[in-house]
Amino acid sequence: MMAATAAERDEVMGKAQQQAVMERLQLRTYRAEDQPDVRRLYEVGRLAGHVPPNDSTADLDQVEHTYLCDERVHFWVAEYEGRVVGMVGVTAADRDRALVRRLRVDPAMRGQGVAFKLMEAALAFCRKHAYLKVIFDTHMEGDREAKEVFDRFAFQHNRNRMVDGKEVQEFYLDLYREPRDEKEKKE
Repeated sequence: MMAATAAERDEVMGKAQQQAVMERLQLRTYRAEDQPDVRRLYEVGRLAGHVPPNDSTADLDQVEHTYLCDERVHFWVAEYEGRVVGMVGVTAADRDRALVRRLRVDPAMRGQGVAFKLMEAALAFCRKHAYLKVIFDTHMEGDREAKEVFDRFAFQHNRNRMVDGKEVQEFYLDLYREPRDEKEKKE
């Protein structure tokens, strides 16, 4: 039997660590006491250059009013060992299209599956509320982890556009094209 390489051992250890994190990670609806953590996650993105200069953050200043005022919008936080380590929101662009907004993960928790769990919750919510399309814009050019999330959920790149001198990448997911059950997935 051949000995595992260092890279193989690291991969196995990484998967075990990720599984342990996922077992203790809790997603829940935003609460007012989460505001400082939501602000912190926003600031981490801003300092990393992932937020456009004209971002007013009005939605984050009024999370309850923006994301919790209607059954077709929502805002979640990911909590790990009592600490908020991620966030995501869903708003309605119109009757058929949802916008996934504010997907952020604490840098110390990146690569542990937190973004996947947040996106999974957001997409399940969109399906439940009969949205046909989900749109997600990002400023994270070259962000490998963001690309992995888009790929895993089969988002399609729609276009790039310039906003205040920064390139914004727009992705979408057509929910009406997804298989409805296991039988359809096999066909």
